[in-house]
Amino acid sequence: MVPMATRTLSPLDRLLVDAQNALVTLSGSPTARRPNPAADTADVALDATERRHAAGLMRINHVGEVCAQGLYFGQAAVARDPGTRAHLLEAAQEETDHLAWCAERLRELDSRPSLFNPLWYAGSYSLGALAGLRGDGWKLGFVVETEHQVEAHLEEHLQTLPEADLRSRAILRVMKADEARHADHAQQAGARALPPPIPGLMAAASSLMKAVAYRL
Repeated sequence: MVPMATRTLSPLDRLLVDAQNALVTLSGSPTARRPNPAADTADVALDATERRHAAGLMRINHVGEVCAQGLYFGQAAVARDPGTRAHLLEAAQEETDHLAWCAERLRELDSRPSLFNPLWYAGSYSLGALAGLRGDGWKLGFVVETEHQVEAHLEEHLQTLPEADLRSRAILRVMKADEARHADHAQQAGARALPPPIPGLMAAASSLMKAVAYRL
């Protein structure tokens, strides 16, 4: 089979591929390509308050990965350069790993993903497509800014997770390293710096998403 990143797809093909990607993302059971970083880490018992807090943070991270899927696939859908599209789809695959790891950790914490995941995905996909229509430099600029903001909130979560929650920490450390690498690759591929007030608006939207996803 020809890799999806290099095949010439008709508009109908792209629509079907995007629909399948959305279903996989929102199904709650994506398949990771890499092993779970927490596989060899003991799951220490947490008290009710710690478990609830850890679940809230991991739900935020799961939503972040849902948004990343929407952003990358929305951008890839309108990418003009095959190389840029391949870069976006490769990054999306690593984000799928993150999505699967966060979903697994939520189940271990006896919790669930955000009830608003379809809304988060649709909004991110639309934003990605709109950014992509401005050109590859702009779409890569959105990747850089998004990854930097995600990296910052992952660091915050590493500081505020319950000290005994070593499994969540193992997952977040790998995710943080991946996000930094995605930003570096997008920068090297020709990302344009986003003008004000776009980064501030993105940060405000992210803060709202985190406040809602922590509970719902």
